[in-house]
Formats: sequence, C-alpha cells, structure tokens
Amino acid sequence: MKIIYKYILLFACLGIAISSCTNDFEEINTNPNAPVSVQPSLLLRQVIYNYGEEMSYEGFVAGGLLSQHMTALDFNLFDRHALKSPQLGGNPWPIFYTNLRDNQIIIDQAQETPAFAVYEGPALIFKAYMTAGLTDIFGDVPYSEAFRGLDGIVEPKYDLQEDIYLQPGGILDNLDQGIAAIENYNGSIALEGDVLFNGDLTAWVRFANSLKIKALMRISEKENVNARLQTLFDDQNYIALNDQNAVFNFSDSEPNNFRMARLRAGDFNNFVMSETMEEVLEDLNDARINVLFRPRGNNSNGDDFEGLLNGIDASSTSVTLADYSLAGTIFRENTGMLDANYMTAWETNFLLAEAAEKGLITAPAQQLYEAGVTQAHEYWNTELPANYLTTDAAYGANGNDPIEQIITQKWIASVINGYEGWIEYRRTGFPELKTISASFNNDLIPVRMPYPAEEASLNADNYNVAASATNDNDINVPVWWDE
Repeated sequence: MKIIYKYILLFACLGIAISSCTNDFEEINTNPNAPVSVQPSLLLRQVIYNYGEEMSYEGFVAGGLLSQHMTALDFNLFDRHALKSPQLGGNPWPIFYTNLRDNQIIIDQAQETPAFAVYEGPALIFKAYMTAGLTDIFGDVPYSEAFRGLDGIVEPKYDLQEDIYLQPGGILDNLDQGIAAIENYNGSIALEGDVLFNGDLTAWVRFANSLKIKALMRISEKENVNARLQTLFDDQNYIALNDQNAVFNFSDSEPNNFRMARLRAGDFNNFVMSETMEEVLEDLNDARINVLFRPRGNNSNGDDFEGLLNGIDASSTSVTLADYSLAGTIFRENTGMLDANYMTAWETNFLLAEAAEKGLITAPAQQLYEAGVTQAHEYWNTELPANYLTTDAAYGANGNDPIEQIITQKWIASVINGYEGWIEYRRTGFPELKTISASFNNDLIPVRMPYPAEEASLNADNYNVAASATNDNDINVPVWWDE
C-alpha cells in the first residue's frame, strides 16, 4: 500500500511539473466540499470516550496489578514489577498524549472561533483531568511545549511536576480557567458531543471543583491547601451525589462494552483476585466481593473466594485457574452495569473525609466517610448491609485508623481505576500492600511508571535530562508530591 501511495504521489508531482503554473492554482486544486478541520463536538466525544475506554482497560489489566486488586497468572512480567515490559497492558503514555493532543485542538478552536466558545471551559477542565493522571503516574513529563510542532518544537522539554500542578497553565490554573470560561459564556450555542453530562455546563463546574479537591489533596504534603479546600467544601458545588457522577456507561454489547468483554476467554481468565483484595474484603465481610469477583471454580454456594499473591513466577509456579476467583460478570458478560469512571461522589466524599480527619478543613469526617461508603456500594450495585457501618467498617472503632479506613474504602471502590488505587497507596501508604511473590524490583513497590523506550529515541536530549533526575528512569524514585 505504501508503494502505491508513492507512485500516486510521484505521478501527481510530475503532472504539476508538466502543467503550466497559474496564479489561482490553490483555488483550482482545493475541494470546496472537504472539511478543513474536525468539528469540536466530534473531537470532544472522541476524547472523552477514547480516554475513558482505554484507561478503564489499562486501569484493570495494569493499574489493577500495581494496586493489587488483581493478580496475573501468565504474561505477568508487569505484575512482577518489570514495568518496562508491558504485556496485556502497562503503556498508558500514548493514551494520555493522543487525547491531550486532540483536546488541545478543541481548546485552540474554542479560543480562536467565537462560534466554538462553549467548548473552551469543558476542554480546559478535561485537560487538567488528563494531565493530573499523566503526571501522577510518570512524574515530570512534556507539558508546556507539547503539541507545539507548528511552532517548530518537535522535542518538548519535560516540565517539573510541581510546575505542572502550580504554574499558570497548569492543572489548578486550568481548572480555574475552565470554570471561568463556563461562567462567562453567554452564547446560545449548546455544548454538543458531551457524553459525560449531555451538555450541562453546571455539571462541568461541579466536576472541576471535585477535581480541585482531588488535586489539592494530592499535593497537600507539599503545599498549604487548607483555605482553598475549606472554600470548596463550604460552597458545596462539587460532585456530591451519585447521579452527578462523571461516568460513561458501558453497554452489554459492542461497540461500547468494556474491552475485557471483547477479549478472548484466555486473556480474561489471566486475571484473578489478588490475595491482598481477598484479605481486605473478607476482613470487612464486604458484600461487594460477590459483584467484583466470582467464587473459585464458580462454586454454586457463592461463598468460596480465593485470591492469589501477586507476582508469581509463571515459569516455575504452576497454578490451577479453578483454585482462584475470577473477576465478576460485571467485567465481561454484564458490562452494561459498568461505568468508565472519571470522578464520582464517593471519591469526592472520601477526599473530604480525609481532609477533615487530618484537620485541613472543618467538616464532619465521619459523616463524609459514611456517605462515601454508602455511595460506593450503590455504585457497585451492592446493597449496603445494615450493620456494615456500625460493625466491620465502623468509623474509628476497635482502634481502627480513620485515615486507613477512608483510603481502604476508596481503594476497594477503585477496581476499574487501578492506577488510582496505586497512586493513593503511594501517597498514603494504605492499604498495606504485600511483598509480591517473585519480584523483579528487589521486593519494592514501584512509586512511578518508567518513561517509555520511544522517548529515548524520539526526544533524546530532554529524555536524558528527565532520566537523569530519576536515577536513569528508575521506578523507585518518587514523584514530587511523594518525596
């Protein structure tokens, strides 16, 4: 096919050379019916869906291994923390940059064309959302000079994570700018292509405020965030109820079902419940185990669950699939009950509960925690047991550390967002993850993802600076907010 295109191009060039030049060449050779750019409504739909679909899969098959929600039986170099060897997943870098690039096109169109102004606020907010995910996973990354090829910048520098969060044009600033753009918009053109909120701009503001709470908590060990968090809590204009969640609903059938439903059975059966997850859920007598996992061997009694320690050496350790619990039907047969999760009420309330418990804000920590637990059960289609919040998960009872309880509950609910569970573990140390079976990383839990090998060849000079700052791209060098 490439050869055919070369010949077509050659003949076209010969034809131009042979024919006489005219002053109106461009006008004659331009198709007046061809679109000169993609409509922002189509791009917005594509960016939101593509990011959510791809990162849900990544969060399950790779993030879920780092967070120890799941264990891989085979093709498990990643599960053994050889993170430079992605297999069934483990390379989110191109997902971030492809969607950030397309999202930047929306921002540029909105700022340059008055008819597209309605897209500026949501696109800035979504840029902040994706950027936070990118830098929290990798640390310092190309940012301020990214997507500036038309300006002659084809090898962008790596920005410091601190600057990505705090500087003008960074995460927090883009959230502020996005809210301002929405509040200042007085046009009559509706926001189309919005598969999150169906064009509801007030919902985008709530989304942005929840993202602010998340970003501020993430950097709270580095920056004084108290006043900003208190204002956000007092204003109460964040995602507080499950019907306000930023989610995309998967379907039961293609093309919008969860990707694990489209893989062959052998790939799906590669993932079983981790021993860490088994212990956490069973210690809490947590009913969500029946939704998130299947009894081993599909035991008809429905109460026989078994997890496997992460990171086995598949070449020397033989395991029998029937001895362990596969992921629940919600991840394969019944994905219409599953969401691509961008931001939820339960995550927001857990973040605020943590802030209150740590004294960063004045707020009822227990009430926020209990709201989060209740909403997380509802989110995972599980009836909350009547005594759950007074016995096994009672706030601060039986010598329990409330912070550990809050983060553990958030970790359980983040199954499809495994990277989030791993990031929060790095930030807080909860829940306590296990030393894996056959580690390639000296029994250490990685604290960042490595830059992909392509960066060393495509952006060599800037990559070398970033690699040097991370001890030759070491996965054990913490990111800025984790130092």
